[in-house]
Amino acid sequence: MSTARPTALIADDEPLLRDALERMLSIAWPDLDIVARARNGREAIQQFDALHPDVCFLDVHMPGVTGIEAASHIGRRAHLVFVTAYDQYAVQAFAQGVLDYLVKPVEPARLAETVGRLQERLRVSQPASNTEALLQQLAASLSRGASNAPLRWIRASVGQTVRLIAVDDVDFLRSEDKYTLVAWRDDAGQPRDAIVRMPLKELAAQLDATQFAQVHRSVVVNLRAVGHVTRGANETAEIHLKGRGDVLPVSRNYVHLFRQM
Repeated sequence: MSTARPTALIADDEPLLRDALERMLSIAWPDLDIVARARNGREAIQQFDALHPDVCFLDVHMPGVTGIEAASHIGRRAHLVFVTAYDQYAVQAFAQGVLDYLVKPVEPARLAETVGRLQERLRVSQPASNTEALLQQLAASLSRGASNAPLRWIRASVGQTVRLIAVDDVDFLRSEDKYTLVAWRDDAGQPRDAIVRMPLKELAAQLDATQFAQVHRSVVVNLRAVGHVTRGANETAEIHLKGRGDVLPVSRNYVHLFRQM
């Protein structure tokens, strides 16, 4: 049996999340050498071809070449673990197959289970699963799911950290030039703000239209967060939020949404 330390690649387009997974792996699997780090699927393929790591941790939704597409290139030459921000459709798709997956934010207990399975496969020199057909099905399923299912989590910057914010915890979104400010509540119900590197129009298109409404060219509000609405001059209005001091403008084009409130 080989005494060489196992090696791994981590691919994620968010550097802070990539670093966080590496730190967690250093605790859960101290003998694992992280020999490659990639920012997207194209880099993951290049790094894999150059270094041939034993295990690849691949973020599913990376720009350009996705984690699924990178996995198709890698094939049976490495053990694959997919990392995905939770969305019901994606997890169902993974759970139906034999693929290893981790849900963001990654939990230590789940990571430990995955590491245990990988260590056993490497110990007995078990070849990686033949997943070509499954990956093709998964890519198609996730594509359909992404086009139909509303966004459930938002990946946003809070200071120097990246958080996954549940969409249900968001009170409103406001355009900030090329970025979007996300006003949300933490686990204690306290108001918090975060920044998403995505224009409001692009982010709003991914939200559940029955829960979120555009009320101004620069504001989208979670209707569940609305406390009351006051009428203004010239067919405008203002939204007062539950437990939050922010007052949001409603322009004339959208005031009809609140005529029954």
